[in-house]
Amino acid sequence: MAVIIPCYRVKRHVLQVIGAIGSEVSRIYCVDDGCPEGSGDYILEHNVDPRVQVLRNAQNQGVGGAVMTGYRAAIDDGYQVLVKIDGDGQMDPALLPEFVNPIALAQADYTKGNRFWELTQIKRMPMIRRLGNLGLSFMAKASSGYWDIFDPTNGYTAIHANVAARLPFDSISKRYFFETDILFRLNTLRAVVKDIPMDAHYADETSNLKISNIVGEFAFKHARNLFKRIGYSYFLRDLPVASIELLAAIVLLSFGVVFGSYHWLQSGAAGVATPVGTIMLSIVAITTGLQFMLAFVGYDIGNTPRTPLHPLIRPRPTRRPKQEQTASD
Repeated sequence: MAVIIPCYRVKRHVLQVIGAIGSEVSRIYCVDDGCPEGSGDYILEHNVDPRVQVLRNAQNQGVGGAVMTGYRAAIDDGYQVLVKIDGDGQMDPALLPEFVNPIALAQADYTKGNRFWELTQIKRMPMIRRLGNLGLSFMAKASSGYWDIFDPTNGYTAIHANVAARLPFDSISKRYFFETDILFRLNTLRAVVKDIPMDAHYADETSNLKISNIVGEFAFKHARNLFKRIGYSYFLRDLPVASIELLAAIVLLSFGVVFGSYHWLQSGAAGVATPVGTIMLSIVAITTGLQFMLAFVGYDIGNTPRTPLHPLIRPRPTRRPKQEQTASD
């Protein structure tokens, strides 16, 4: 098992995080993501744990870019389970076995934390984060197809290397949308995702994420992923009955709204009542369209992947040249 720690402005906490990682971990990859504090040099100078290996991104690529740098290194070094934790002390390394066990037991391909599992712990999360996560969680359910998970921006994750190796690293968002974008990519692979309960912990760490700055970007990217997922899953890879239900819903809803609005505006301009037959035709079309849409959503919820992928696929050959540094270098 390998742990990946993105390092960007985490100099105050990263050594404590490394020190709390248990002996079940064989390698710790600390990725200096163009850190202005020089996290990589600081770790090399002060760390005494021989498991630590420092990787560097010449330019800041965001949390996603740092994680994928760690993924590539761990995959090429032959590790089977890759865990990502932050270096700011928000994530308890003691929970590592809980994230790894479902993967080791072939119950999941990817595990992620859920800070909303225990309601009494939610109060520890700042209100702005609470509200932001609620909204983002619903959008993520629709765009990723994983309707049974929550807290999509949680960065405490674990993945099997066989699945990680098949992710399109060059296409995944590299910054704050990384955690939710990777869920969409996992669904296209039909990987099984499982939530792991964890506490919300906020102390004196500094967050680089501002909800107000990413709401619009996230909404656009969720909509994009939703359309891509539906197109791929229901019209390219397969054509189940739900595909016909979706088309029928779109046609009927569009017709009902456009037809009803047109005649309502025409009647208003003429100062006459809209004929009952016209009203009923619009209502029937909209009602039937909603029923088809609900049927499609019900099918989509039931279509969440249930069979783990990683036992069925072979690992890919390694290709990475040895260019990283270790703490003992």
